[in-house]
Amino acid sequence: MFRNRWLVIFAISMCVNLSALAQDSAGANSEEPLHIDIPTTLEKANVVIDFGHAAFAGDMPFALGDIDLLASDVRDWNAKGQIVVIFHGDAAYLVLNDESYDANRHVTTGNPYKKTLNGIMAKGVQLELCGATAKGNHWGNANLLPGIKVNVNAMVRVTQLEQEGYTMIYQ
Repeated sequence: MFRNRWLVIFAISMCVNLSALAQDSAGANSEEPLHIDIPTTLEKANVVIDFGHAAFAGDMPFALGDIDLLASDVRDWNAKGQIVVIFHGDAAYLVLNDESYDANRHVTTGNPYKKTLNGIMAKGVQLELCGATAKGNHWGNANLLPGIKVNVNAMVRVTQLEQEGYTMIYQ
């Protein structure tokens, strides 16, 4: 189990590095299409994503694009299983409704991530907020976007899902 976790972390870091490299060389306009050397699909995908820190690509949390891509692939492959994303720590504000987002972030824009999060949920991904983080920030269920579930706390929920055989991805 421990070895698999490090393989997942390594694979994600490689994807991030390759993605950055691809963005840097995007101006090259290669005439040759990308050749996939290792075609991969999943028949089963029980995945828990520990989303405790928001790293950004421009104005968008990088992980949201990754989660959306994973959800699309799993749906396209008709894979069995469930993707669960657990927000906590400094990434928890991403699941707040417009009014609460504005108050928390000291802005008047509303939650700019709600459309992306709603799209991810529409693909069957379960989004959860850490109850301990919510309590620490004095947030109740009324402060959250519709469809966000609240667990007891992130660490207990992650442990539970890992014990049930979910693959952990850290964001």
